[in-house]
Amino acid sequence: MAMNDLINKLFVKKTDNIFLQFFRFIFVGGTAFLVDFFIYFSLVNFLNVNYLISAAIAFFISVIVNYYLSTSWVFNQSQIENRAIEFNLFLAISFVGLIFTEILLYIFTDLWSVNYLLSKILASIIVLFWNFSARRVMFYGKKIN
Repeated sequence: MAMNDLINKLFVKKTDNIFLQFFRFIFVGGTAFLVDFFIYFSLVNFLNVNYLISAAIAFFISVIVNYYLSTSWVFNQSQIENRAIEFNLFLAISFVGLIFTEILLYIFTDLWSVNYLLSKILASIIVLFWNFSARRVMFYGKKIN
């Protein structure tokens, strides 16, 4: 396979291949994570906002970034035609991810005394698998192979 074909397959063509979608999801998730982490860090360190409140604020801002990139590039063949319904489902999945994140942050930071930034990274990695699985199933009605 030529390099152009590989790049086209990985980054350009629409796909329903779970491995290519997960590869793209990592890029989108990485971008959303950087937005999330920067806002989280800034709220805690510069505005002295509680780390759990900061996590919620940062998480929802990053959801907007994630929604746009996910629906236009990763999961670009949604079975849901109504964008308002699709966005609300995306928010519902993200809200569950936020609940997981908050619980994990509390466990890591308050119960296990892990630094709040490392806690955020660990929680984000764990929640990534929930987000990918739930979005793939919800938007495509496909079981994960």
